[in-house]
Amino acid sequence: MIKFDNISKRYADGQEALVDVSFEVSRGELAFITGHSGAGKSTLLKLILAIESPSSGQLIANGINLSRISSKQIALHRRQIGTVFQDHQLLHDRSVFDNVALPLEICGYHPTDAGRRVRAALDKVGLLKKEKSFPAALSGGEQQRVGIARAVVNRPRIILADEPTGNLDPALSREVIEVFEQFQSVGVCLLVASHDASLVERLNCRTLVLDSGRLIADQKPRPDS
Repeated sequence: MIKFDNISKRYADGQEALVDVSFEVSRGELAFITGHSGAGKSTLLKLILAIESPSSGQLIANGINLSRISSKQIALHRRQIGTVFQDHQLLHDRSVFDNVALPLEICGYHPTDAGRRVRAALDKVGLLKKEKSFPAALSGGEQQRVGIARAVVNRPRIILADEPTGNLDPALSREVIEVFEQFQSVGVCLLVASHDASLVERLNCRTLVLDSGRLIADQKPRPDS
């Protein structure tokens, strides 16, 4: 689903954000990307979303060579990827239902079909009964789950999450990861960037470790998981 083959990214100012990074994440796999601030985690996600282009190497996602993607293909490519952010990025003047429906509105879905998809996504994250609520009435964990529902309402093959538990306490962090594991179980490929080493250690998932743009470790789950 995602394959980095000797990917490097150098910005115009000479900064090397990624250097010869190679790894592959398969369908139905959940992997974490960790590393210090500035290690290259966000750049790596931006490359998968085609927000940035690699300076060298081959990057494949959903069968598309992103090193050669055309501008016309980018919008369609991004619709196949669900993205979850640390700060939720919810619209506070819209209900939970309307927040989740937003990607479908942009894509021109018929309201009836969109309604079915939105309710299915909310049911998956345990918030179907709160579809008429507004974000301000929800807890931090619930707001993050709304963000996840919005990310998956298009039924993407890949989910990218950038520090999705950064503002949450340990219990809520575990709650969010459990939702990710549900999508993993139905074949979605998930890549989660996190600096929360204790969370990653407790979860015992595959972990890709970046240091100054280099992939220094690809840690597999412990056998006792």
